[in-house]
Amino acid sequence: MSEIHATAGILPAIPDDLSIPQFQLDHDDPNRPARHTNIPCLIDDASGRKVYFEELRERTQGFANALSSLYSIAEDDVVLLFSRNHVDYPVAMWAVHRLGGVISPANPDFGRKELEYQLKATKATLIIIHPDALETATSAAQTLGLSLDRILVFDVQGASTGKFVTVDHLVKRGLQLKAFSERKLGPGEGKTKLAFLSFSSGTTGTPKAVAIPHIAVIANVLQLAAHAKLKEDYAPWKDRRYRPGDVATAVLPLYHIYGLVVNLHFLLYCAMTIVIVPKFNFENMLKSIVRHRITHLMIVPPQAVLLCKHPAVKKYDLSGIRYIMIGAAPLSDEVNMKLFSLFPDAHIGQGYGMTETCTVTSIWSIERKRGLSGGAGRLIPGVIARVVKTDGSLGGYHDIGELVVKAPSNALGYYNNVKATEETFIDGWVRTGDEVKITPDGELWITDRIKEILKVRGFQVAPAELEGTLLNHADVSDACVVGIPDEFSGEVPLAFVVLTVDAAERVKAKPSILQDIRASILKHVADNKVAYKHLAGGVEFVESIPKNPSGKLLRRVLREQAKELRKTPKAKL
Repeated sequence: MSEIHATAGILPAIPDDLSIPQFQLDHDDPNRPARHTNIPCLIDDASGRKVYFEELRERTQGFANALSSLYSIAEDDVVLLFSRNHVDYPVAMWAVHRLGGVISPANPDFGRKELEYQLKATKATLIIIHPDALETATSAAQTLGLSLDRILVFDVQGASTGKFVTVDHLVKRGLQLKAFSERKLGPGEGKTKLAFLSFSSGTTGTPKAVAIPHIAVIANVLQLAAHAKLKEDYAPWKDRRYRPGDVATAVLPLYHIYGLVVNLHFLLYCAMTIVIVPKFNFENMLKSIVRHRITHLMIVPPQAVLLCKHPAVKKYDLSGIRYIMIGAAPLSDEVNMKLFSLFPDAHIGQGYGMTETCTVTSIWSIERKRGLSGGAGRLIPGVIARVVKTDGSLGGYHDIGELVVKAPSNALGYYNNVKATEETFIDGWVRTGDEVKITPDGELWITDRIKEILKVRGFQVAPAELEGTLLNHADVSDACVVGIPDEFSGEVPLAFVVLTVDAAERVKAKPSILQDIRASILKHVADNKVAYKHLAGGVEFVESIPKNPSGKLLRRVLREQAKELRKTPKAKL
């Protein structure tokens, strides 16, 4: 068997001549549930402000007018979104898309150098930020010679925006300006017209910009809708998985592909309400669930662990929760079973996907209230999978090998990176770097990770990126970073470090300074990288880093060594 197809669901025709906002805001789609005028699209968690469909559409139009007239944003210009979640996040994205521009979402907790890296890689000409990110954004812009009047700020109650122009101001001004003329895409153009440059480390190396066309997001929304039988009368109303009027929390960051496509675009398509949360805080999330009567949670494993273990859970009535999806990283069987017992009536399961497949490849079956513990769900309509065994041959059901997928949602490749693209994107197929098996019912099981990339709290961490930072430390001559298991984060980075000759001599003369060097290395990484990339697994000093004859790091050897160093008893829930 060479190819494995999804076993259920019929994928409708995917429009290839629409931009994302045209699909979300303008298109009359017969497969989409009707949105009632009394159901808000978005709710601001803190203020309770509600944004309804027509206002969302109008604000998008106003902001697009302003960006066109006042900032000359046009075809193929890249705008970088450096922000926490905000009710105007989709407004900013879709306004740029209406003008033919491209959005590159960035983590607002990035340090200056990390932001500079993304700005340079995308050649962004405008930055839209959250007030929390003002200092980092202005510093990076000045370093790269980007004028400060090319920074716009989202409006946040009580936050200072200084001299910078706000998005809300431009929306209001734009509604008074002459409307721009939005271009209609030609037949098939949605397959090549870029919508997002979302960053991923792929299977190896440093972060790369994934080139995502408009059709990829539209396709994944329609794939999920077909899988979910969105408009079919397949179950009593109380048991339908996605219903107009259901309320979901958006604690997932919208700059992350899971939050961007599934939590935002798909749920809006389902005519659900999304509560926008700027920054995750667990007890605040519990309060929000009660305050807004939230029914749907889309979370990552660390948040699932908190639901199972945090003492504050007992103080809140969470009986209204009827759906919990866990993605971005595997969930342990123990936590899974605990969730089942805590929420006996809820639909609970996992999904699998990656930025390069934009986004979901599999999700638990609509026929099952509970996903199979340890399973990543069934392939969704439109996905074709291959299991490539270690000898290069194609496997069938139950065979183990690397998952390679073809889907209408696949990205085009890595932006301005031919070598990395050729390694991962092959004739319409994407190499995932994950070792899997697939059973005859279409269920996907992740058995191991072939790729080097770590998954820390659902975020990708590239060892090569951290190794580059370590080698900039004065006392480090060589380094190798591996992941070690962690109950809360899934895994965390640990660094094996070889000291320079000078540092080794100093330690030999005075062994006690080794702890000072270790502390200095940890601080060096913490000062230069976002929090989830910090060396939470610690630093181990070795005499040499094992390598093969061609100089490639033998990471697997040190990964096994790390397991021995960090063996701990399994925690009980």
